[in-house]
Amino acid sequence: MSKAKVLLAEDDLSLSFVIKDGLQDAGFEVTHCADGEAAWQKFQKVTFDICLLDVNMPLRDGFSLAKKIRQQSDVVPIIFLTAKSLEEDKLKGFATGADDYITKPFSMKELVMRMDVFLRRTKKLQSDAVEEYQLGSLRFAFNELKIYNGTTVMPLTQREADLLKFFANHTNKILKREEVLLNVWGKDDYFLGRSMDVFITKLRKYLKADPGLALETIHGVGFRLLVN
Repeated sequence: MSKAKVLLAEDDLSLSFVIKDGLQDAGFEVTHCADGEAAWQKFQKVTFDICLLDVNMPLRDGFSLAKKIRQQSDVVPIIFLTAKSLEEDKLKGFATGADDYITKPFSMKELVMRMDVFLRRTKKLQSDAVEEYQLGSLRFAFNELKIYNGTTVMPLTQREADLLKFFANHTNKILKREEVLLNVWGKDDYFLGRSMDVFITKLRKYLKADPGLALETIHGVGFRLLVN
């Protein structure tokens, strides 16, 4: 089995050495870059399985780097390594397309466990059979990350597709917020919940193409995808 390739963007050389050494011991192939611009240049040349990005880096910060990565790939998992625990920083990270964050200092065991969650998910997505859903007049092609409305095509990010797939598998059923978070993000977390609300808003914009569809918020409980 080939080793998972990790892009580590971290300007703290002492910390990056510890992380790289620990990940290599855990069986990963690690490429380290000491600034965001170098990491972006490397990302364009190598196919990575997962990216670990520090927030504060010279030349290009982690938020900017994540945006560039997301423009090129909606699939590769991104985990922020941050010394900050402020709400706005975490929300900004999710808004740029990050999948998770881990606050310094952290244990290598915790980091590896979080990485494994996303790597398993990515592997499963790549091996899944073609999955399509008919939602009213809209056709949702999960593997293609697209919604078709006649000849109109609406592209989705991987996270939007994951979320819509969960709702599509439970149409007309009330789903609790924590249930959605656990099944789509892998954990129930306040900041992930705020991020989920942003994705819910985006999905509503896509679904309004069919007046017979409604992604309802059940206040104090969760959500329900109504399909007439």
